[in-house]
Amino acid sequence: MTHRLELDHVSISFGSTEVVRQVSFQLPEGYIGSLLGPSGCGKTTLLRAIAGFEPLAAGSISLHGKHVSSPKQLIAPEKRRVGMVFQDFALFPHLSVTDNIAFGLSGVPSQQKRQRITELLKLVGLDHLAHQHPHQLSGGQQQRIALARAMAPRPEILLLDEPFSALDPELRGQLATEVRALLKQDGITAILVTHDQTESFAMADQIGVMHQGSLHQWDTSYNLYHHPVTTFVADFIGRGTLLNITVADKNSIDTPLGRLSGKLPEGSEAGLQLKLLLRPDDLHLTTKQDGIQAKITGRLFQGADYFYTLQLDSGDQFHCLAPSHQQHHVGDSVTLKLDIQDLVLFSDQGFAL
Repeated sequence: MTHRLELDHVSISFGSTEVVRQVSFQLPEGYIGSLLGPSGCGKTTLLRAIAGFEPLAAGSISLHGKHVSSPKQLIAPEKRRVGMVFQDFALFPHLSVTDNIAFGLSGVPSQQKRQRITELLKLVGLDHLAHQHPHQLSGGQQQRIALARAMAPRPEILLLDEPFSALDPELRGQLATEVRALLKQDGITAILVTHDQTESFAMADQIGVMHQGSLHQWDTSYNLYHHPVTTFVADFIGRGTLLNITVADKNSIDTPLGRLSGKLPEGSEAGLQLKLLLRPDDLHLTTKQDGIQAKITGRLFQGADYFYTLQLDSGDQFHCLAPSHQQHHVGDSVTLKLDIQDLVLFSDQGFAL
């Protein structure tokens, strides 16, 4: 498999402060990656380094097998064939849709330029707006034009910096799915930076979760949810809860929800204190009376389901999803059934076992 982008132990510093440390990952050609994490985690700084706007303190960045950044080398952004789409779209207000897209095709013969613009306008579904100006377009239409302009010269890699943050939540999710389809159709390799995991899941083939300058896990969305490698990933992705548990024997653990059986890591001795990841979909409300008893302390209506916050007599809290026709109220006592497929356990140091 050919790798379009490769980062090898990349570190970036602002003065004496290290803001990105020892980040490594590879993105195959034609794949869409995402850097996901809270504000201030270093994801945008890393994106700027890929573009060529930030020098490296250590490590290297390669595009299509060619080194473009290292502490001793920094190829200029304009020589990297990197496209960028920004939060504010950065369209030229005085230029038409056609001329905005054409801006990325300077030096291309006129016939080829017209052909590429026509192709992109059809691809983004806005060929009927070719002569309009940005102020005449909706936010979603402006975003598509900004994307088309960045895609026009067929960049080595397309970088998207929080491109949907200025749009309303419903449009963000829809547009993320549409943008993925457009990039796949045109065969463009891309990296999305976002703090929104819904956007990341909708767009990316591979996702890197970052925290305090470090890359905790570079993986598929499925593995991030079901097999997180640190407690930060477990907590950040999918609204999980970490419960303190004790190993009972080589095949079971004692938890606030009772004794659970399952495969434990090698060397797990009785009495060992660990943490168990509990996802909202690991629990189901039941009408039977012989399950786990809990009290509802919070609920959030999500259309098809309710997102409940539950509390045991021990004081431990966790979350549960239930179909919205099973309506319960804050203060109600409910009975739960566990449906944990795998015991996802972590050490006190926060690493998966």
